[in-house]
Amino acid sequence: MKIATFNINGIRARLPRLLEWLEREKPDVACLQELKCADEALPVGDIEAAGYGAVWHGQKGFNGVAILTRGRSPDLRRVGLQGDPDDSHSRYIEAEVDGVVIASIYLPNGNPVGTEKFSYKLAWMERLREHAAELLASERPVVLAGDYNVVPEDRDVWSATRMGHDALLQPETRAAWRRLLFQGWTDALRAVHPREEKLWTFWDYTAGCWQRDAGFRIDHLLLSPAAADRLQGAAVDKWVRGEEKASDHAPTWVALS
Repeated sequence: MKIATFNINGIRARLPRLLEWLEREKPDVACLQELKCADEALPVGDIEAAGYGAVWHGQKGFNGVAILTRGRSPDLRRVGLQGDPDDSHSRYIEAEVDGVVIASIYLPNGNPVGTEKFSYKLAWMERLREHAAELLASERPVVLAGDYNVVPEDRDVWSATRMGHDALLQPETRAAWRRLLFQGWTDALRAVHPREEKLWTFWDYTAGCWQRDAGFRIDHLLLSPAAADRLQGAAVDKWVRGEEKASDHAPTWVALS
């Protein structure tokens, strides 16, 4: 089973790139983030014509997450995270596919540091950690896939010094990431490529970042022990970022036996 995560950065604007990628790479499951589209405006017909069923949690102009499954529809388990009934952001959706529990996650960016946006990011990460603990307790194969807006280590960014002010690299952000990871999750991409440098999944549109290969790694697939036992491979479909009118992210995927 090939499970991918892809921050599409506007599903209607990037629809040709999405369909191109689905046709070429044929992931069994595609977790999308940053749809920037209300539920009623999603291009469901185009997705179904490409051979995929879908569940989604949209939001007009911002956020939005979806799970696409090749040849069938995923079984929706939940939308949103518990713990904050006033949270109106569409950032979490969870489904089951062939016995595997899969979540599509769009974690808050948190910039600028020192504002309520950074506090919201850390609080949201704590809510995710609490729910992740419940999923681990089920002892089932689980994949938490998405744009975490976390650069785990200095080697995961083109310049930790130049990016040092960013919410994605703050000590509090990384500590929250470690608290989640140390529950027992496996960072699939790093597990498969433990020594690889420039293991980027994102290149900003500004300052020629793509042309200079000045990227960083913020798109992650975390595996429960039952899923990690089935790990066969993981990689980044970097070619997608080089296409015309591409998202600033590249799809990242894991293969499970």
